[in-house]
Amino acid sequence: QVQLVESGGGLVQAGGSLRLSCAPSGRTFSSYAMGWFRQAPGKEREFVAAISWSSGVTYYADSLKGRFTISRDNAKNTVYLQMNSLKPEDTAVYYCAAVQGSPAVVPGPYDYWGQGTQVTVSS
Repeated sequence: QVQLVESGGGLVQAGGSLRLSCAPSGRTFSSYAMGWFRQAPGKEREFVAAISWSSGVTYYADSLKGRFTISRDNAKNTVYLQMNSLKPEDTAVYYCAAVQGSPAVVPGPYDYWGQGTQVTVSS
């Protein structure tokens, strides 16, 4: 069974940094674009960032540009989300997802999802 496994979440003080990782188990995700989404309690899942497979073109939620960076290491079959200058409002469960073809900024097109990793930012 294909799974995406996120890691790197935790508790951090405001202004701190975390790096999330996402790696698949059960297969490689060559030719898949990868995305990060987050969902806070009582809110809808929202787009964070996405990256294409081949060209490394990246997309970000406007509100997160400059603080979050998505990257991927295709040799390691891993995608990362570097989060800097974290704020309490960044507190959420963060999910990685895979979509065949081009990146998407909405959840619908994604074919595979991880279980999520909790990020909590204290004030």
